[in-house]
Amino acid sequence: MRTVLVVLFDDVQSLDVTGPVEVFNGAEQHCPGTYRIRTVSRDGRAVRTSSGLTLVPDHSFADAPPAHTLLVPGGAGTRQPDPRLLAWLRENAPRAARLVSVCTGALLLAEAGLLEGRRVTSHWSVCDKLAREHPSVEVDPDPIFIRDGDLATSAGVTSGIDLALALVEEDTGRETALSIARHLVVFLRRPGNQAQFSAQLAAQTAQREPLREVQHWITEHPGEDLSVEALAARARLSPRHFARAFQGETGMTPGRYVDRVRLEHARRLLEESADGIEEISRSCGYGTPEAMRRAFVRTLGAAPAEYRRRFRPAPAH
Repeated sequence: MRTVLVVLFDDVQSLDVTGPVEVFNGAEQHCPGTYRIRTVSRDGRAVRTSSGLTLVPDHSFADAPPAHTLLVPGGAGTRQPDPRLLAWLRENAPRAARLVSVCTGALLLAEAGLLEGRRVTSHWSVCDKLAREHPSVEVDPDPIFIRDGDLATSAGVTSGIDLALALVEEDTGRETALSIARHLVVFLRRPGNQAQFSAQLAAQTAQREPLREVQHWITEHPGEDLSVEALAARARLSPRHFARAFQGETGMTPGRYVDRVRLEHARRLLEESADGIEEISRSCGYGTPEAMRRAFVRTLGAAPAEYRRRFRPAPAH
């Protein structure tokens, strides 16, 4: 049985705690004897989360059990961390078989000196700070979670659920993880290297209506001609003016935006439809399966067929 020990502190983000806990508890319900979930705070007293909820821990630092998986959540309480918390992490984290952070919990691990020379991610809003204050840490702000040996770090709050599902799949198998995902009504199939933002969230919404209409058109018609010239004509601008205005107002070039939209659309079709690879490549604007394969390998590290095999839900029995 693997002990999952979750660290609690005042102003912790409640979903960083409860999201992964629900996943591990679901695995324990599905396969009894798999996990023992425990929580710990500095003195064993209740903590108040950033949303006002009160969480009562099982243990204090003094009597905490050895952890197989030590999970460190984030939240406002990471901004000025308790030195006693950092000292406890520094002493106990190396003893765990697996060290996990959710959201800004990575800041606590970095302050405790536990991320030196490691590749990590965190919530997009603190990645610059993390990289600036800890230059020996390789910070990648894009993925929703990153595995680096016995260390696993995740991005914003809900990505902690994605990471926990990935760990459960690693520990107990795909069917258990799928069962939990279905029960929680979440997607098992978000790979760790999926971007934290969809194209629509990663790009700002253009201020000018013609450019906003073009953004919407791209999203709704990924298989159409989405060259700069064609999009500029829709916006009634010259190609040069359009490209400059689009990047200025969205923070992303037209080509980059189109690439993201097409990839997201292809992913959804691979996950949710029975369409063939060639049909999907045409409908998403790639033209050929080879062009789509290159885009998938470059961005997700897996060819479309492998992506479908890994992330499409198993048929219900």
